[in-house]
Formats: sequence, C-alpha cells, structure tokens
Amino acid sequence: MINRIIDASLKDRVMVLLVTAIVAVVGYFSYANAPLDAIPDLSDVQVIILTKYPGQAPQVVEDQVTYPLTTAMLAVPDTKVVRGYSFFGLSFVYIIFEDNVDMYWARSRVLESINYVSGSLPDGISPTLGPDATGVGWVYEYALVDRTGQHDLSELRSLQDWYLRYPLQTVKGVSEVASVGGFVKQYQIEVDPNAMARYKIPLHKVRMALKESNKDVGGRLVELAETEYMVRGRGYIQGVDDIKSIPVGVDSSGTPIRMQDIANVQIGPELRRGLVDLNGEGEVAGGVVIMRFGENALATIQGVRAKLEELKTGLPDGVEIVPVYDRGDLIERAVESLNSSLLQELVIVSLVVILFLLHVRSAFVAIITLPLGILMAFIVMRFQGLNANIMSLGGIAITIGTMVDGAIVMVENAHKHLAEAGKTKGDVLTSEERWVVIGQSSREVGPALFFSLLIITVSFLPIFTMQAQEGRLFSPLAFTATYAMAAAAILSVTLVPVMMGYFLGGKIISEKANPVNRLMHALHTPALSFLMKHRGITLLCAIIILGITAYPYSKLGSEFMPPLDEGDILYMPTTFPGISITKAKELLQQTDRILATFPEVHHVFGKVGRAQSATDSAPLSMIETTIRLKPKDEWPDPNKTTKELMNEMDKAIKFPGVANAWTMPIKTRIDMLSTGIKTPIGIKVSGPDLGILQDISKSIEQAMKTIPDTLSAYGDRAVGGYYLDFDINRESAARYGLTVGQVQDVITSAIGGMNVTETIEGLERYPVNVRYPRALRGDMEALQRVLIPTPTGAQIPLAMVVDIAYNRGPPVIKSEDARPNAWIYVDISTSDIGGFVRQAKQVVADQVEIPAGYTISWSGQFEYMERAEARLKIVAPATLLIIFILLYLNFRNVFEPIVVMISIPFGLVGGIWLIYINDYNISVAVAVGFIALAGMAAEIGVLVLTFIDEEIAVARKELEGTLSVESIKTAALSATSKRVRPVVMTAVSTMAGLIPIMLSSGTGSDVTHRIAAPMLGGMVTVLVLNLLVLPIIYSFVLQWRESGTTETTASYE
Repeated sequence: MINRIIDASLKDRVMVLLVTAIVAVVGYFSYANAPLDAIPDLSDVQVIILTKYPGQAPQVVEDQVTYPLTTAMLAVPDTKVVRGYSFFGLSFVYIIFEDNVDMYWARSRVLESINYVSGSLPDGISPTLGPDATGVGWVYEYALVDRTGQHDLSELRSLQDWYLRYPLQTVKGVSEVASVGGFVKQYQIEVDPNAMARYKIPLHKVRMALKESNKDVGGRLVELAETEYMVRGRGYIQGVDDIKSIPVGVDSSGTPIRMQDIANVQIGPELRRGLVDLNGEGEVAGGVVIMRFGENALATIQGVRAKLEELKTGLPDGVEIVPVYDRGDLIERAVESLNSSLLQELVIVSLVVILFLLHVRSAFVAIITLPLGILMAFIVMRFQGLNANIMSLGGIAITIGTMVDGAIVMVENAHKHLAEAGKTKGDVLTSEERWVVIGQSSREVGPALFFSLLIITVSFLPIFTMQAQEGRLFSPLAFTATYAMAAAAILSVTLVPVMMGYFLGGKIISEKANPVNRLMHALHTPALSFLMKHRGITLLCAIIILGITAYPYSKLGSEFMPPLDEGDILYMPTTFPGISITKAKELLQQTDRILATFPEVHHVFGKVGRAQSATDSAPLSMIETTIRLKPKDEWPDPNKTTKELMNEMDKAIKFPGVANAWTMPIKTRIDMLSTGIKTPIGIKVSGPDLGILQDISKSIEQAMKTIPDTLSAYGDRAVGGYYLDFDINRESAARYGLTVGQVQDVITSAIGGMNVTETIEGLERYPVNVRYPRALRGDMEALQRVLIPTPTGAQIPLAMVVDIAYNRGPPVIKSEDARPNAWIYVDISTSDIGGFVRQAKQVVADQVEIPAGYTISWSGQFEYMERAEARLKIVAPATLLIIFILLYLNFRNVFEPIVVMISIPFGLVGGIWLIYINDYNISVAVAVGFIALAGMAAEIGVLVLTFIDEEIAVARKELEGTLSVESIKTAALSATSKRVRPVVMTAVSTMAGLIPIMLSSGTGSDVTHRIAAPMLGGMVTVLVLNLLVLPIIYSFVLQWRESGTTETTASYE
C-alpha cells in the first residue's frame, strides 16, 4: 500500500505540491491564531455551591446547611468526591467529577439536586453555584491604591464594586470578578435598649420600620392633558438623615418617636472576612479576575488589560490601578521560550543534515518537512481545540529531530541509487531516468520508514490512558507529538519523493568523499569487525552494562512532577485558629515588609481570608502572599534558583505559631481545589468526633516534625476556635413567657447585628445594620445586662434566662463525602516525595495510635503520584506490546521484532545515567520521556535490521544456498558498515533536536528537561549499541534460523 502511495504521488506531482501549498497556508493561519496559555488546565471538573448563612457559627452552618447539601450531592452521578467546608457564616460544597464529564452537564445535575434538598434548609437560605471556572481561573489580580490619601478604603472598595467590577465582567472569557479587601460601606444603627424600653419600642418594630421606609413603588398610569404619566412613589433611603427621620412609633401624647430618638445612626465598615496589603505599606482594595472554563487565557488577559486602560480615565484623581498578578506574563515567557527552542532546533537539525549530506538542495528536501509537519500539527490542534502551551509545544519540540528521520533516509538512499545509476550508465541521467531511480529508491525503504515513523507515533498513544491531573498535563504533549510524527510519516511517502525528483540533481558528493562519513566509517568498521570476532564476550559486556545501570536507578528518588517555575512565588503560612482580623493584618504587613526587602522581589501582594468568590474558601487563619519576582537578569545572582530564594525567605520569616509553606500560584490553586491540600504532602484523618480528630492531627504533626526533611508541619485544630456560648434556660424563659426563639432573636440581632435592608443609591447598594452599641456588648458583664422585652411589656436582663460561658469549638468544619476530616499540611525540603512518604508512613505507624473508626489517607501531590505510578505499570507494557505488533506487521515474522525490542533496554542505560547525573527524580515527565524513547529506539533498530536483511538477501542470491556463519557475520558487518550514515544521521538529528531543550532555562524548562533527558541519554546508548551490539545479536538469530535448530553449532570465536 505504501508503495502505491509513493507511485501515486510521483505520478501526480503537481497535485502533491498544490495540496502542500494549501496545507502550508491553512497551517500558518492555525499557528497564528492558536489560543495561548502557560500550561494545560489541570483542574478537575468541579462545581462549587456557596451558601451564605450570616452570623452563624461553623457548627450551625454544618448541621443546617453543609451536611444536608453534601449528603444530597453524593447521589449526583459521576462524582469522585464531595468536599464540604463550614465557616463562620458560609458554607462551601465542592463536587469533584470524573474526568471527561462536561462542565455544564455537571452544573445542571447539581442544580437538580439543590432543588431537591432546598426544602430542608433554613428559611431564607438560598444556595448558589460558583462561577463556571476552574483552579487555573485566577488569571489577573490588581490593587486599587491611593497614594495621596484623598480616598479611604471604603471609597476604594466602592470604586471596585460599582465602577470596575461589572465592566470587567463584560470582557470575553471572564466568568467573575471578585472583590477583595477594603471596607464595604454600611449604615449602622446602634439602638439604645434603655430608650427603647422607655418608649416601649421592641426591636422587631425597629426592623419593620426600616424595611417599610426603604421602598420605591409604582402607581400604574395617569393621563393628564393628553399625556400619559407613569406614577411612582420615591422612598429609597439616600443617607444618614433619611434613617434618622424614620418614625418607629408615637408616645402617649401622640408625638412621633423617630429613629434618632432611640438610636445612634452612623456610617461604618461591614463585618469583613478578608483584607489585602501591598508591599507591607498598608491596606488596599483589589479585584481578582476569574476566567471562564475552556477560554483562551492570553486573549482574556489582553481583554482585561485593555478594559482597565479604558476604565483608568474615569478614576478619581490620585487613585491608580496596580497589577499585582498577571498570568499573561508567564504565558508570553513560556511560549517565547519554547518558540526560541523550536527555532534553535530547526537550525541545528538543518545544519546536521547539511553536514552529513554536503548537498544543500538535498538537505532542503529533508528540512522542508519540519515546518510543514509542524503546521500540519497546528491544523489538527485547531480542529481539536487544543491551545498552545508548554506541553503542547513541548510535544512538537521533542519530536523535531525525529521528524526528519524519514526524509533523511529517503534522501540518503536516493543519493546511493543515483550514484550507482550514474556509474552504471557512465553518463549524466536524463530527467526521466532520474525520476525512475527516485521511484525505485523510495519504494525500497518507504514501507520500513513509514512503519518506523508510525511506531514512534503510536508509542505516544499510551500516554492518553493517563488519568486525572497527569493525563490532562501530558495528553496535549502526546497529541501534538502524535500529530507531528504522523505528519512526518505522511510527508515521507508523499512530498519527499516528489521533492527529491526536483531537487536531487547536479553534483552529489559521494559518501566516500564526505569527510564526516569517512570519519564515521573509520571509527565504526574496525570496532564492529573486532566485536564480530568476539561475539560471546560482546554480548556478556552488553549484559554487564545493563546490570550496572541498576546502581544509578536505585539512587533515584520519586516525585509526581518537577516544580514548574512560574516566575512568581506564593507564600501561604497558616496561623492558629481564632486569630482576629486585626492581628492577622498586623502579621500580614510584617511578613510583606520582610519579603519586599529581597532584591529579587518586584512587589508583594498579601491576602488574609477570602475574596468574594466561591473559588476562594480561605479562612482568616490562612495568609496568601503573591510574590512577583523581577526578571532573572535583574537579580544580584542570576544563577540563583527560585527554590534557593524560597529557602532564604523561609529563614527570614520565623514567627511563633506560624507554619510556613512556599509554593507557586497556579499549582497551588489547582491542588487546593482538587485535593484541598496546599502543600506537597497532606494527611487526611477522618472520623466522627472532632475532638479526637484534633488529638490525632496534633500527634501526626509532632511525628512529622521529627523527620529531618520536614520544613513545616501543621495539623488542623478541629476544635481550636473560640466560642461565646449562650445556653438558654428553657424553664426560666418560660417563667417570663419567652420562647427560645424570642431570646435567640435578641442574641442574633441586638448582639450579633443584622442587616435589615440595603440602600439603593443609583447603581450602588449598601447594607443597613441594626445592633446594640459596642459598650453594651463589649464584655461578659455588659452582655449579661442586655435587656429582653417580655410579653407583659417589661424588660429583663439576659442573665435571667441565659447562662453565658467561654468555650472551644470548631473554627471550620471540613468533610469529605459527608465524613468530618482533619488535615495535616506537610512542606518538605526534598523533592523525593515518594521516599519521604515511605519514611513518614513508618514514623506515623510507630508513633501515632489511630483509634477504631478513624482512618488516615495520604493526599496532595503524593495522591497524584500513586495514581500515576499505578497507571504507568499498565501503560509501559501496553506501549511495548503496541510497538511489537507494529514491528510484526512490518517484518511479518516474530524473530526480528524481538531483536528490535532488545534495542529498547539499550535506551534505558543512557536515559537512567543522564537522569542520575542531572540529579532528577523519577516523575511522570521522566516516564513520558522513556515512553517516547521506546519508539525512537525501535526506529533505529528497524533501520539496522532492514539494511542487514537487504545484505543477507544479496548474499543468499549470490551463494544460492544456506549461508554459513562467516557469510552471516560478513553480511551483518557489511550492511551495518555501509549504511552507518543513515543510522547515525537519524540518531544524531534526534539528539540535536533535544539539545536546545536541555540547554534552555526559560519558563517551563524544568518540565521539558525531564522529558528530554531520558530521550537524549537513551539515544546516545541506542546509537552506540545498535551499531555495535544489535548486528551481533541479529547474526546469532540468523545463524540459528539458517541451521534450523535452536543450538548454535558454530564456535563462539
């Protein structure tokens, strides 16, 4: 079939060139318009339910909201895990779905379940879905700063909420803009209980008066003087004076009692659960732009930048927008770095081809397949919806050297045949004769080449079987590598024969006249001749070399993925629960000031608590500081790594009770939304009792701190929060005619404060809050004197019906699949996660006793690593099986595929040693490199065996009988020696393509280095051993087949 394709291409040459031109144009369009991102979206398909239950403690939120929701969500189809968080006044439920579930199908099924369970929730509580975004959705953050001091934090927050937020949400690709920091303006009505008692005004009457005095109504239509007028009654509260004048009743003489007679009305800040700081210089307000699922990240960020530039003109004097996190910079750096590597690879591979052929036009035939193959890959990427990122471009980058292999062998074989034809004729070939020779030479090696390239193409397919985060990370690489190699295979049997006919003319330097080729023959032929004379010893040495490789392999650590240097650092310390927002702000500013002093730091943007988004479930005890770094060339020591800088920062920040954690922004958001764990290793303890969970958590924390590689360990204080409990004595309350609900109403509104209504001031909305003055609720004695109105009209102190006590309780309640959890966060200094966890499991088993009914699971990156390891145990044999099947289809016998498969272990030798020398750990990236190497090693083996088969066929034709041992050895030696050039060219072009990747230091190079290292090291040993050992192994196989017995009769000389 392949030969028929070659013949058809040579017959319709113009059509082939025309189709090539069309493909080039369409490919360039696809390349120019490819959506860009830094890394693939690694997030799980997730739906977030956010429920506000203002003023309620975590246990109340858990019992009345989170638990009913999580149990209902367990029945949603295709869910992996349902994770619940109960905070003060807030409930978060994260539903994580199986891979390949459609995001919007998942949202609709969750909505169905919410409708089903909503009847069992408290009155007025309405769960809402979070944005249709994922863990990598936080693409842009900015701060609103006024360095002149003309605008306070409430004005900055109002600008964010009502001027910036909604216009930014109109940008294509933006799902949500979350406000963070500053103060939300609030109208505060501090009622005087004594005045209320004097005028006999109960609290509920105050609330009712406020609601009734904050309305606009319509009165249908009236027609006056042939004109239609719409009737409206204007009654919205517009300021403090409007509230003060609201009547709440009349006294005995009929005089109206106004709000100002019983309360102090003022403007103040609403209760807040988050704040932000810039460079430790003071609080600011800000916003977080969250990108919609599946959108083009760079296009979205560019749209946000443009919209902010438009909006800047409308800001008050002195107010400026400061970008504090911009994913676009990372994307542009990553794509620029890979584009640079791609260009370098094109140049280097081109030079290698020219060097070996010493014929520019011939080299052009091979080189032209590179850009065409890449453009063809981009066409398929566009149709599939793949964006250009580190991994998808990396897939093309690691195959560039291999893409030219087919064209190289075709051109080299055509050179040989043209030279022989010219020598036979004794004159210059005519055009027609040259086309005939090109056809013959193409058909000779075309099928084997196509299958060898197809083997490399198919060797990437098992990567598609990877699941979850590792699958989402590497499938773009496998897709693009597959597309590029498939394109190269197609071009090698269609375009290349046509191009050879047009370009392979003029003076072609013979192989013997090429100094590079002469050097190769001078080195290879004597070496192989010597080894052929000592075949047994040679095989023994090869086995010993394989055995020695076990040493470096035993020294390798393991990790899920090498850290991707994003150019930014995320500092995420955890404080003990119960910290006040005032103290948290003080701690944040201290750490920010320290971090801002580092010369490598551009700016520091710190956040305590949460932004107003369902994608952020951070408690007040969690600090997130984004550290934006300067470009490496502006560092005092450009050779310093980000990890070394993190270690220096960690030494500079040591506060009692604060557990440091250092990571990267994108990675952390993905991990936290996927597993809930922000550190490389997390331990989840589940069980029914929060107190026991806390004890286990603290024990594991102490055990982890005994391990030398532990940087920090922090266990959740499941009952570490501080509570002021009001226990209502039902008998005492009944004695005064009070129900529990009436007493709780005073606790909720008078002490806690309640937002009764909200003002509508143009486009802006602000809450109106009613509560007692601080002096009447500032200590235990004052709280005991709070007055409760009774049905008789008298008012009694709260202490008459309530016992007030300080207690400890849960600051936040976490659950997985409706089962309470406590988590331990462990940050480590080593990158060998697997080795650390093995040690840690032993330490926990020795030092921590786990009661019955409680379980421990290891999470974080280790959870991913275990899953990837289990999958690779299936993937690796599957890869080898697929390669074997393809080899069988090519050779049509079992023996030669087995011999070719022997070349794959040769690749392991160099790959493992280069990983060991570079001090890399075994990771999914390294495994992907080895999977890619398997196909490339098989390709070299196919070439060597094909050339030997050709020589054996010639020898058999000449001898017309069974070949002797010497004939077989001579044929194997002759074939390998004569065709050393195409074998070396294919291997060297592959290695040359990998060198720029190994030398790159740009964004994403940490990952691509690990993929390229086993391929580069492996190709070195594959080349050497395939040229020197594989012919010897195959000579034994041929000898056995010739003798017709499994025992070799010839002596091992």
